[in-house]
Amino acid sequence: MDILIVGEQRNYDECLLKFGQGHHYVLVTDHRDAIKFIESHDLVIDFTLDEEPNQIEIYATRNARALINTAKISLSALTCMINNKLKSRIYGFNGLPTFLNRSILEASLRNPTDENGLRDICTQLNTEFLIVDDRVGMVTPRVICMIINEAYYTVHEGTASREDIDVAMKMGTNYPFGPFEWCQRIGVKHVYELLEALYEDTHDERYKVCPLLKQEYLRQ
Repeated sequence: MDILIVGEQRNYDECLLKFGQGHHYVLVTDHRDAIKFIESHDLVIDFTLDEEPNQIEIYATRNARALINTAKISLSALTCMINNKLKSRIYGFNGLPTFLNRSILEASLRNPTDENGLRDICTQLNTEFLIVDDRVGMVTPRVICMIINEAYYTVHEGTASREDIDVAMKMGTNYPFGPFEWCQRIGVKHVYELLEALYEDTHDERYKVCPLLKQEYLRQ
């Protein structure tokens, strides 16, 4: 397939690792550049629309197939911005750093009838997929970022050090990374913004950002 990636170099690298070199990839870092290529590619993988949700307009009048990173914003919220007038066929996926290159692609749909379209894309990409509800945070990012937030609270309260927490979580739960290692791999910015979006969506105290995490985000 001819695949247009909207994102950064690390997103391009993750796609190569996940989907292999049997496709032709083009990377653009700006949606203004993406406009030139959108309709000439078989698939768009958009990692940054959650950062610029107003750019959903480029999919409103163009005929494309697109996987949209919806970790921080739902498909329904995006399409509501254009009154659900959408020419492209779009599907949500978990595109946060470290989450793409796994055996199963975490995905969401605008409508249940879109499943066959997603299945066709994933067949061509040679990946299994799992459909989750079209909600902010999806499933895995919601759980991991909540754990990271709790780890920050633990340090903030003076209960344990970052190093001790990372070792305890890896040894005790067999996690691939400790919470602070994971936070660095995902990026403090993404963790903070996802938790903020979750709290705004749910008003659940579990997602209220730890002051220490907020300080690190503001210092960036």
